[in-house]
Amino acid sequence: MTKPDETSAEATSVPEMTSEEKRHDQLTAAPDATEADAAPRIEVTEREGVTRIDIAPDAAVRPGPGPGMPDADEG
Repeated sequence: MTKPDETSAEATSVPEMTSEEKRHDQLTAAPDATEADAAPRIEVTEREGVTRIDIAPDAAVRPGPGPGMPDADEG
């Protein structure tokens, strides 16, 4: 019988990260990243079987055409 490998999952027993923890870790991993980079950008509400996804009012990045694009300059 062989001994378990020291680096096996059994030996390390590292708890699994939640989706939110993984997202935060990924968005703050860059050298110049800040906590603001990991701030939520959407708001999800569910009511009566309907899921609504809205862009957070304070989101720094929003979908749509960027500055200088004809659609962005209208309005």
